[in-house]
Amino acid sequence: MNISTILDHIDSGHIALPEFQRGYVWNRDQVRGLIQSLYHRYPVGSLLVWATQSEDAEYRGDGTLAPGVVKLLLDGQQRITSLYGIIRGEAPEFFDGNEQAFTGLRFHLDTEEFAFYSPVKMADDLIWIDVSQLMKEGLAPFIQKLNAVDELHEFIGTYMERLNRVHSIRDIKFHVEEVTGKDMTIDVVVEIFNRVNSGGTKLSKGDLALAKICAESPDARVKMKAALEKWKEAGYQFNLDWLLRNVNTVITGEAKFEHMHSLNAEEFHNGLARAEKAVDYLLNAISGRLGLDHDRVFFGRYAVPVMAHYLDRRGGHLEDVQERDRILYWYLHNAMWGRYSASTESIIDKDLKAVEEIDKGLDRLIKELQLWRGSLKVLPDHFGGWSLGARFYPMLYLLTRVGEARDWGTGLALKSDLLGKMNKLEVHHIFPKAFLYKHDFGRAEVNAIANFCFLTKETNLQILDSPPEVYFPKIEEKHPGALASQWVPMDSDLWKVENYLDFLEARKELLAEAANSFLRDLLHDSALADEVEKGPVEEIAIVAEAPAVAPEQPPGGVESEEEEELLLACNLWVLEQKLPEGQFMFELADDETGQPLAIFDLAWPDGLQAELSQPVAVLIDERAEVLEIANAHGFLYFTSIDSFKQYVRQEILAMEESVEAA
Repeated sequence: MNISTILDHIDSGHIALPEFQRGYVWNRDQVRGLIQSLYHRYPVGSLLVWATQSEDAEYRGDGTLAPGVVKLLLDGQQRITSLYGIIRGEAPEFFDGNEQAFTGLRFHLDTEEFAFYSPVKMADDLIWIDVSQLMKEGLAPFIQKLNAVDELHEFIGTYMERLNRVHSIRDIKFHVEEVTGKDMTIDVVVEIFNRVNSGGTKLSKGDLALAKICAESPDARVKMKAALEKWKEAGYQFNLDWLLRNVNTVITGEAKFEHMHSLNAEEFHNGLARAEKAVDYLLNAISGRLGLDHDRVFFGRYAVPVMAHYLDRRGGHLEDVQERDRILYWYLHNAMWGRYSASTESIIDKDLKAVEEIDKGLDRLIKELQLWRGSLKVLPDHFGGWSLGARFYPMLYLLTRVGEARDWGTGLALKSDLLGKMNKLEVHHIFPKAFLYKHDFGRAEVNAIANFCFLTKETNLQILDSPPEVYFPKIEEKHPGALASQWVPMDSDLWKVENYLDFLEARKELLAEAANSFLRDLLHDSALADEVEKGPVEEIAIVAEAPAVAPEQPPGGVESEEEEELLLACNLWVLEQKLPEGQFMFELADDETGQPLAIFDLAWPDGLQAELSQPVAVLIDERAEVLEIANAHGFLYFTSIDSFKQYVRQEILAMEESVEAA
């Protein structure tokens, strides 16, 4: 079947894309390579379609299928979508991806080169031909313009031949293989789809599970994306894999996605509704009780599938505030100690097994956590990390939101119900950064968590770069107790820059005391709190001989709010390119031990095109140690936003460098 006929069949509804197919993921380089191969008449592979009755077909997009037998593309979506975009000059009805991948392709009549439009190189140059315009209008308009230029007359014959060769790509035939017959059930077709795509656009375990589900239930993806959008509007960013993990644990009580393969559409939608209800409940509890009210402080997200399973088993609600607080206690310890940093599925399965019997399930979860971690007591040195990437940064935010912390400008409690643009909480360096750098303190000391507090934007602007020994007395006079409410040591000698390191130590003590007090309150059982703080019996002797010390914080992380804003803007730019969102403050962990190795500012561990490009990280102003770790684990890293964007444009989107400059 020639390409032109295939495209006509797409328009008429005789060829479509099955619902379980993923979106369009090709980049400009792949599109250019396809057209170049077709121009030279190189083989580009065959197509595989599933011939089925239109009334039974579940397909993507808003188009209408033709009556009778239709053909659903199993293998060839990326090629056919690219050709449709170039030849028709627009995306097909079923399109879901980045249209820039096939927009603006040009052909050079002298060099026979295909390239995407660059105004600096191509503007007003008759030799660069708009391929889509040629496909739609034919050769005549171009020949007429070329004939009008005297110095090109001698080349007209060659140019006509080359133009015709491009235009006749439409007539190239694809070999089309069909799967058909009564034995071609949804299950069989999805299995075929997975096999034929194993060497091309690889699917994650979640993608494979979702493909199977969407084959049975075409609107599953739409409903899941609606739930994700709802949580995004509330300030939380999740992906389909994470939501699918929650659905899986709710329905099957298992972590691995293959346990979903036997589900029918009704079972899945029932489970999705239950999982969405459970996540809503948990986010409200985490936001309302813990104050973790937005994505940047929402850590430990892979504990949620276990909590969702438990909550669903309890009928969608917990018995009382004590049970709610105990499950939040368990959640916080999972988050603080990075329990799900590696081997996520095996750890989730172990925790799901602990609540297999609901009665005393939370007690067993806490015991399992204690056996894994040892002592669950927060030590002062746990607040010894630095940068916004440290795990105890969210704990500082939590204590600010749930305790009696007061703003130093207004004296008001910094609860989550503050209204107004200027009341959004901002990170404040208690000892100003420039002031500390001036006194020869290093980056880690300047950006120590114990030097952070949260204030309203207005107060932050008022304080600016004043040193504590200047502005602290004014705050204490105007709002007595406001400093102490933010765990500031009240020994005024510690407010002097020469005693800065002692200030940090004293504040770490106060923060650890506040954290342990809050955690004990969540547990509602002082005897159990004493027990879990000591650790398992077999560890007590060891603890007595060698007091527990906080693990060293992994290197890396975001240094300041300015850097955070820069990275978030970069992430937004990536989304505008129709590419996946990066993980902010990504924690790289050892696959075997789960121990954190480094914190990357912004990372795409699966690549900017899942499994088609290598892992990528943006590492702003990081030490050589972090760069070496990134390199050792196969990450392509960039130390500036500009160099990262250039990589995306040239290697992922395959744009000409001059496009951006223009």
